[in-house]
Amino acid sequence: MSLVDLIAQADERGLAVSGLACLDRCVPLLGGDDEVLRPLWASLAEGAPADDWAQRLEQVRGTLDGAVREGEAAVLARGMLDAAPAERSAAGLREWADACSVAALRVHRLLDGAAVREDDADSADTPHEALRALRAAGTPAAGRTEGVSPLVAAELRRQVAVLELVSAHGPAGLRGAREVSTEGRRVLRAAVSRRSRRSD
Repeated sequence: MSLVDLIAQADERGLAVSGLACLDRCVPLLGGDDEVLRPLWASLAEGAPADDWAQRLEQVRGTLDGAVREGEAAVLARGMLDAAPAERSAAGLREWADACSVAALRVHRLLDGAAVREDDADSADTPHEALRALRAAGTPAAGRTEGVSPLVAAELRRQVAVLELVSAHGPAGLRGAREVSTEGRRVLRAAVSRRSRRSD
């Protein structure tokens, strides 16, 4: 099943987890530590109050306020946080999860400097057609990622894995989703470090 289909079929919790996981993997771009989004993860646990999400979202925004770094990748990451809906409704979360999916893929594409030429970079507000097609086509299998940078292919697989975990296991899938995001965050940190060394 494609990523687009998974987002379309996800329930409220799955959509919130999907968007949050994308943001979690990109949070190093905002100067946040590994625990900065823990309050939001906790608000998605089974039995958490319905209004807990909005309160914790404001808490996280306050923590990261003013922490935006320069560069398009950081702007995209901040946009994920700013666009998070205060109300946990399926309609608002579906739009957010979809936007976070595209933004996270674009972040990884930008960070893979070897695969992105300056004149081929995405604009700030129009997703590249290749990313749209990739999301609609499904997860690229190992050895079948022609035209897709390694970072983007891995990020797509993580997005699919997160949605599948929550779909299959409900609240019990949160732990696995966080583990997938933790791995992705380490990969992104390493990519940022490599890019920084190349530009020195």
